[in-house]
Amino acid sequence: MIFNSETRKNRISIRHFWVLVHRYVGLAMAVFLVLVGLTGSLLAFYSELDRLVCPQFFVANTGSKPLDIATLAENAALLEPKAQVDSVWFDHDLAQVQVYVSPRIDPQTQQSYELDFEQLMLNPFTGEELGRRNWGAISEGFHNLMPFIYKLHYSLALEDIGTWMLGITALVWTLDCFVGFYLTLPTKPRIDKHSNLLQPRSSFWQRWQIAWKIKWRASAKRVTFDLHRASGLWLWLMLLVFAWSSVYMNLWDTVYTKTTQLVFDYHAPWTDLPNLDKPLENPTLTWRQAYERAVTLSNVSANEQHFIIDYPVYLILDRDHGVFDYKFRSSLDFQDKFGGTRLFFDANTGEQKLLLLPSGQYNGNTVTQWLVALHMANVFGMPYRIFVFVLGLAIVMLSVTGVLIWWAKTQSEKFKKRNC
Repeated sequence: MIFNSETRKNRISIRHFWVLVHRYVGLAMAVFLVLVGLTGSLLAFYSELDRLVCPQFFVANTGSKPLDIATLAENAALLEPKAQVDSVWFDHDLAQVQVYVSPRIDPQTQQSYELDFEQLMLNPFTGEELGRRNWGAISEGFHNLMPFIYKLHYSLALEDIGTWMLGITALVWTLDCFVGFYLTLPTKPRIDKHSNLLQPRSSFWQRWQIAWKIKWRASAKRVTFDLHRASGLWLWLMLLVFAWSSVYMNLWDTVYTKTTQLVFDYHAPWTDLPNLDKPLENPTLTWRQAYERAVTLSNVSANEQHFIIDYPVYLILDRDHGVFDYKFRSSLDFQDKFGGTRLFFDANTGEQKLLLLPSGQYNGNTVTQWLVALHMANVFGMPYRIFVFVLGLAIVMLSVTGVLIWWAKTQSEKFKKRNC
C-alpha cells in the first residue's frame, strides 16, 4: 500500500499545531488551575473544616424542631435594627442558621447605615446570636478562613473581575480537554523510508494503550510525560465535568445558559424572570407573610407535581427580580444534602412566578443539577468526596507536569541551537 507522504506531512503539521495550542494554553492556565485544584480539595470538606476552625458558630443538633424561617428573620432584625434581612439559610444538619443582611436606609439622612458585618449566625433552635462576620474577609480573622478559601476558588477573592477571569479559564479548560484527548490518540503507522510502504499494521488499541500507561522505570522526563498524559486520560471525563461545571459557576447567565439552551430545555430565574428597573427596597410582604406564602405554594406544587417536601433550605429576597426565592429539599432531589427544588413568587403580591424542580421537569435543569452536585461533592457520600479531594490534587499535578514538560522541551531546543 503506497502512502502519500504529503498527506502525512499535513497531518503532522496539524498535530503539531494542536500540540502548541495545548502547551501554551496549559501554561496560561497553570497558575489558576493549581489554585482552584488546591482550594477545591479543601472545599470538598468545607463544613467539617469550617466547624473545626470556628466551633463557636455551631451548636449541637438537639433533635428538637428548629424555629421557622420567619421567626429567625425577625430575631435577626431585632438583633441589629440598622440591618435589613436579605436571606435566611439553614445548615444541612441544623448546626447553625446563616442570615445575610444589608444596611437599612437612615430615615433622617436618607443614607445607608454603616454595618461592620454582612452575615449573622443564629442558633436554629433558640434564635440566639452565635456570631457575626463579613463572609470571606480574611483580614478580620481566622474565623473567615474557609469562606476566604471559597472566595479564592470561585473568584480569586477579586469579586467580579476574578469571577470573569476564572470563568474564561474554565471555558478554555473545557475546550482544551478535547485538544488534550485528541493528542493522546495514536498517529498513523510509520512508513518505511526505503520502500515508502506502511510498516506492519497494528490495531488502534495496541497503539493507543501506550498512552494509558506510566513507565515508572524510565527517565524522570519520560515519567513526567507519562504522568501528564495517562492521568489526563484516566480522569478525562471528570476533568471535563469539572471544567464545564466551572463555566456554570462563573458564567452561568451568559456562556453556560446560551450553550445549554442550544441542546436542552433549560430554565433559570435569569432567563424566565425579568429584571426590575431598580432593586426592590421594601417589599409589601413581610418575612412572615413571605414564609407562609412559600409554605402554601410549595404544598400546592407538591400535590400537583407529586413530590414530597422534606425540609426548607433557604428563603431569599431577590431584590433585582422583585421575588422571594424559596429553596427546599424534596423527594425529587438526589444530592446528599441541601436540595435543589426552588419556588419563586412575587415579593409584593405573592403570585407564583416560577417553579424549578431538580429532576423530571426540564432536562437542561436536571443536567445542571448533576453538574453542580458532582462539582460540589454532594452525591455518593464520603467515597466521592474523597475522590474530589484527590481530583483537586490531580489537577495540580497535571498543571505542574505540563509546565515541567514545556520547560524540558524549551531547554532541549536551546541545547540543540547551541550545538548546531
